[in-house]
Amino acid sequence: MYDEFVEDYELTKEGTYQTKIVLDGERVQMDILETAGQEDYAAIRDNHFRSREGFLCVFSVTEMESFAATADFREQILRRKEDENVPFLLVGNKSDLEGKVSVEEARNRADHWNVNYVETSGKTRANVDKAFFDLLREIRA
Repeated sequence: MYDEFVEDYELTKEGTYQTKIVLDGERVQMDILETAGQEDYAAIRDNHFRSREGFLCVFSVTEMESFAATADFREQILRRKEDENVPFLLVGNKSDLEGKVSVEEARNRADHWNVNYVETSGKTRANVDKAFFDLLREIRA
């Protein structure tokens, strides 16, 4: 959000961020809700799933558990939204590190879900903007 990488990020229940960007020549306000991945916050996540327009489902390419959890998140989102065609992007983060989840595995999952897949690095900012812009374009479509 702020072009700054924080090495020791402390998870909270959720974080909300707002920023204005230019997308395809148009000024757009982006409201981002970052939900925690822990089960302790499942009730909070469920409430937000209903009201959001699109979803970046982010996992760490260095953790197979993180990748496995995307299936549960996707299912929860679809159940709350009651729509198979909700704007959704599967995002593999930490691409600057050695991955345990292969690009092929992630792409296969994205293809199975009929969604796009992007690999990003919060540390190097590789494809971070692309992930958000791709999701915004999907929401606008």
